[in-house]
Amino acid sequence: MKRLTLMTLCVGISILLLGYCAYATGARVNTTHSIPLGLYWLTDRPIEKGEYVIFCPPQNDVFDKAKRRGYFKAGFCPGEYQYLMKKILAVKHDKVSVTDEGVYVNGELLPFSLPLNADSTGRPLPVLRGEYKLRDTDLLLMTDVSQKSFDSRYFGLIPQSQIQSVIRPIFTW
Repeated sequence: MKRLTLMTLCVGISILLLGYCAYATGARVNTTHSIPLGLYWLTDRPIEKGEYVIFCPPQNDVFDKAKRRGYFKAGFCPGEYQYLMKKILAVKHDKVSVTDEGVYVNGELLPFSLPLNADSTGRPLPVLRGEYKLRDTDLLLMTDVSQKSFDSRYFGLIPQSQIQSVIRPIFTW
């Protein structure tokens, strides 16, 4: 019994060390429906339309409420926010329209962009409607795989300075 306990402890510590080393060298796991589930790696690729990114949400009332409601957990970003992962769907000079029918970028309706009025428990979501011409540092960060993501449809444009890294999918499902 003592030998089994010691072996279990060694295996557990090894798994923790392996996980720490993977995280320290750039591995990140996505468990939300904002981008495909799976393993991603931090890169030094440029911030461009179509890339997946990891970012710290800016500190504001919308993100404070989202954290209280459990849309994301506490984390290491300012405001004790968790890092979020999204896809860049619009960049500088793009024209974005957020309407009741969905989000349009340069006149093209994005898939999965129909804004929901309430979350899964019936609480009202922020209403963000309007037209925007993105400035040099503005980014539209959204999902392209799920209707239920908490994204720019609700929190608006994100400054490029909030981006921590472009992330590359390694293994997704």
